[in-house]
Amino acid sequence: MLSTTSLPSVFTARPEAKTRIRDFFSSHIRNPNTRRAYREAVRQFSVFCAEHSIVDLAQVEPIHVAAFVELQLKTQSKPTVKLRLAALRMLFDWMVVGQVIPVNPAHAVRGPKHSQRRGKTPVLNVDEARALIDAIDITSLPGLRDRALIGLMVYTFARVGAAVSMKVEDFFVQGRRGWVRLHEKGGKEHEMPTHHNLDHYLEEYIEAAGIAEDRKGPLFRTTRGRSGELTGNSLLQSDVWRMIRRRALLAGIKTEISCHTFRATGITAYLKNGGKLEIAQQMAAHESARTTGLYDRRNDEISLDEVERIGI
Repeated sequence: MLSTTSLPSVFTARPEAKTRIRDFFSSHIRNPNTRRAYREAVRQFSVFCAEHSIVDLAQVEPIHVAAFVELQLKTQSKPTVKLRLAALRMLFDWMVVGQVIPVNPAHAVRGPKHSQRRGKTPVLNVDEARALIDAIDITSLPGLRDRALIGLMVYTFARVGAAVSMKVEDFFVQGRRGWVRLHEKGGKEHEMPTHHNLDHYLEEYIEAAGIAEDRKGPLFRTTRGRSGELTGNSLLQSDVWRMIRRRALLAGIKTEISCHTFRATGITAYLKNGGKLEIAQQMAAHESARTTGLYDRRNDEISLDEVERIGI
């Protein structure tokens, strides 16, 4: 939730503006990741306005928004600046509809041009991914949990947000085999069968954790200190990031992987083994095959082979 007291007066000078921005972030923007990104965009623009003695929304003109965009481009990537401009456009539209301001000052401002055909997410090759999973010490409960979580992201292409929000009941048997239910972006509920490896990882973890009967409880839980004992609390995305970086270090993997690495790794491995892009799109719950294509890193290996032909 956005704290209106933390914003400069440009968004709080009038009671109707203060109420409108509160409602924008509490009811209009539902996805927590989008809310967090848009909140930062608003914060950055608010600081910019304060520095230029703009104290009321009625003072904001297209030239101010354009200047803000140019300033952001000096320190931020083009995709980040485009996102922040989109956030301001949506917020100002919300203000116009609420009759706080007459026109949207960000509407006519053009964002930076940016086209991307290849994703930037670090990807592991098959051997690295296998080495990472095999290096996990599964004699402990946290090890079983981490193997199951990483396996889930690899074999289902799940986003980390969908993984940590799973309940125990979201792993179930249907037609004599395991299935997972993922709650993805935009409120989508996505179900798919589990790979036999993932089926094994999840069953071993759930049995060792003794959480099979706690159907409404979180599937992937935090541990209590160094005891290895599970709590009733769900892992946070930041917990997962720290865990995978630690696991990668122990496995001797130097690639600076992130939570999203396993999504890209799984999609690439699937396509390398003859999988179809349209099926990968369905499995990843992407709206567009073009988005799925950003995760296809098969051409990386082709490029590397070609570079090695420089026989000097």
